[in-house]
Amino acid sequence: MQQKRSTFGQVPRGVWALGFVSLFMDISSEMIHSLLPIFLMSGLGASAALVGLIEGIGEGTASVVKIFSGYISDRLGKRKTLALIGYAMGALTKPIFAIAVTPFEVLAARFVDRVGKGIRGAPRDALVADMTPESARGAAFGVRQALDTVGAFTGPALAIALMWLYADNMRAVFWWAIVPGLVAVFLLFVGVEEVAQTAPSKIARPPITWRSAGELSRAFWMITAIGAVFTLARFSEAFLVLRAQNVGLSIALVPLIMIAMNVVYSLVSGPIGALSDRVGRYGLLGLGLVVLIGADLVLGLWASIAGAFIGAGLWGLHMGITQGLLAALVADTAPEHLRGTAFGLFNLVGGVAVLIASVLAGALWQAVGPQATFLAGAAFAGAALAGLAAYRGR
Repeated sequence: MQQKRSTFGQVPRGVWALGFVSLFMDISSEMIHSLLPIFLMSGLGASAALVGLIEGIGEGTASVVKIFSGYISDRLGKRKTLALIGYAMGALTKPIFAIAVTPFEVLAARFVDRVGKGIRGAPRDALVADMTPESARGAAFGVRQALDTVGAFTGPALAIALMWLYADNMRAVFWWAIVPGLVAVFLLFVGVEEVAQTAPSKIARPPITWRSAGELSRAFWMITAIGAVFTLARFSEAFLVLRAQNVGLSIALVPLIMIAMNVVYSLVSGPIGALSDRVGRYGLLGLGLVVLIGADLVLGLWASIAGAFIGAGLWGLHMGITQGLLAALVADTAPEHLRGTAFGLFNLVGGVAVLIASVLAGALWQAVGPQATFLAGAAFAGAALAGLAAYRGR
C-alpha cells in the first residue's frame, strides 16, 4: 500500500488538472450526445439514415484527425496550445446544438466538435507523459482516464435531471451543456503549463508514409482487415439510444442506456487488459466478438426496455473486452520503428469503416427497421470472428 500511495503522490498537479479538463468536457459532450439522436429525429425531423450519416462523419473524422495531431505536436513543440485549440473547438460548438433548426447545423457542429477531439487527444496524452516521472506514468494515465470516465457517467445523469426539471426540453439541456465545456477550457488555460523541455522536433516523422506502409507485415494487414470488419459491426452508439426510445423508454430516461453501457465498460476494461498479457489476446478478442453478436441479437430480437438495457450492458462488456486488444495486436504485429505508421494506418482504416458502418446502420433502420440494423451488426461480427478463426488456424 505504501508503494501505491507514493506513486500517486508523484502525479503532478498538471495531470490532475488535465483529468478534470477531460471530466468537464465529457460531462458537456455526454449531456448532448445522450439525447442528440432523439433530438435529431423527433425535434428536427431527421431520418435514421441521416442520423447515421451525422454520427459516421463525426466519429470517422475524429479517428482520421488523431493520426496527425501527435505528429504536429512533436513538430511544433506546443502541446498545450494544440490541446487548448481542440478543447475550445469542442466548447464553442455546444451552443449550435441548442439553436439548431435543421439537421445540417447539427452535422456542422458535430464535425467541428470531432475535429477538436481528434486534435486534442494525442497532445494531451503527450503532456501527461512529458510532465510525469517515468515511475509514476501508469498512475498518471490512470488518474486522467478515471476522471474522464466519471464525466462519461455524470453527463447522462445530469441530462436526466435537467430533462425532469425542464419538462423534457432538450434544448434547455443543451444550453446547460455549454457551462462544463467552458469550465474545461478555463481549467486547461490556467491549470496546465507547457512543459519547458518540449521543443519543436526536426526529426519527427509523418505518421504515415507509403514506403513505410509497404514494409508492414502480412500479420499487421490481417489484423487491420479483421479490425475493419469488426468496426462495421460496431456502429455508432447513437443507435442504442434510438433503440431505447423505440421500445418505450421515456425521453427523459433515455440517457440511462449510456450510463448502463459505460458502467459495464469501465468495470471490465482494466482487468481484461491485464488478463490479455497473461493468457493471450486472440482468444479474448474472439470472446468479445461473441459478446457483440449476443448484444446485437438481444437488441434486435428482444423489443423491450429490459432487452434494451441488457443489450446495452452486453455492448459495454464487448467494448471493455475488445477496446484495447486490437491496439495491442497492432503493436504486437508491427516492428518497433514502424509503430507510428501502423497505428496511423489502423486508425485511418477504422475511421473509414465507422463512417460506412453508421451510414449503413441508419439506412437499414430507415428502410427495414431497428431489427435489421442490429442483425446486420451481428452478421458483420460473425464475419470478423470467422476471419479471426481462419487467421489463427493458418
